[in-house]
Amino acid sequence: MTAELVLKPEREKSLLRHHPWIFSGAVARVTGDPAIGDTVSVRADDGRRLGQAAYSPHSQITARVWRFGEGPAIEGEWLAGRLRAAIARRDDPALGLTPGSQAGVRLINAEADGLPGLIVDRYADMLVMQILSAGAERWREVWVEALRGLGTSLYERSDVDVRAKEGLPTRSGLVWGPEPPAGVQIVEGVERPMLFRVDVRAGHKTGFYLDQRDNRQLAQHLCGGDVLNCFAYTGGFSVAALAGGAAHVTQVESSGAALSQADGHLTLNGHEPARWESVEGDVFAVLRRMRDSRRTFDAIVLDPPKFAEHQAQVERAARGYKDINLLACKLLRPGGLLLTFSCSGAIDPALFHKIVADAALDAGREAHILSRLTQAPDHAVSLAFPEGYYLKGLAVRVA
Repeated sequence: MTAELVLKPEREKSLLRHHPWIFSGAVARVTGDPAIGDTVSVRADDGRRLGQAAYSPHSQITARVWRFGEGPAIEGEWLAGRLRAAIARRDDPALGLTPGSQAGVRLINAEADGLPGLIVDRYADMLVMQILSAGAERWREVWVEALRGLGTSLYERSDVDVRAKEGLPTRSGLVWGPEPPAGVQIVEGVERPMLFRVDVRAGHKTGFYLDQRDNRQLAQHLCGGDVLNCFAYTGGFSVAALAGGAAHVTQVESSGAALSQADGHLTLNGHEPARWESVEGDVFAVLRRMRDSRRTFDAIVLDPPKFAEHQAQVERAARGYKDINLLACKLLRPGGLLLTFSCSGAIDPALFHKIVADAALDAGREAHILSRLTQAPDHAVSLAFPEGYYLKGLAVRVA
């Protein structure tokens, strides 16, 4: 008998709107004896069949929906077909992705592509897969085979903490194909291309921040003069600013290893060492020292890591975002540019807008929004799953 997950009364509304998550508090009972990752039939309290979902008994998200409504049992070929369809959507001209096999692109973006817990990125000819949920883990071999032919190698980076919440061990390593080189080289941009080497073995996420691709292009056009790049990581915004003609970039990063990679990227792109300065240290402390020494800049980029993992951390995170944006506003010359971001899903765009506005007000500066920024379009966002809209930013002119 197929295992079933039955919801409590009045808890089916989100599923009727095709939101894929079923939280433990919405579950009345589970019939049968499903194993972790197994597919269960989901029913409302009145018996209506709502869909089929992957079961995850160790997580607060007890199930993630594969398919809504009626339909045959979930099987491998159907899932492989959904994977191929998601990849085909990246060819839509409306997305404006950089053409050519040497670019970096996100091919699968988990829930937004109807494949909860599965991430696949391509860096030139190297594929990198990340499995985050019990359901995606259950069908791992399907993904491995479906991705053959799309690249020369497949590397897995299922080495993130969230897997523990799903009752899964971490895993990382080559799946098929030749071992990746020390740095997989990708090319971004057409008009003024930039070169990056991606560490798929140990870099953040799957090796690089592909979600900031369009915002790096914007930085090329807007960042001039003396630029400060905070939380620089491997120097993506630094490379972009100098490619666009900035006179000088100061990049601040707490990780010496990442900063060394950032220096390497600037050298790889042909920029003279005299055009940049690298500062290893805590960004908050460095910004305060710069304020106290009355140093100023024509443009500042703030691209911090996630300050809020969940709702309980929002208040503390908001203080952190306020602090760095306040300091940045004080360090900008009149007419300067602020590119500021939050990748915390728990910080919604309206709250982020308010934080930056309050920071400018407290700094005694007038500021105007040039553009609202978000993740690159290959990092798909489903209308039914707003949680997928995690990266928000503002391009602000500060008077």
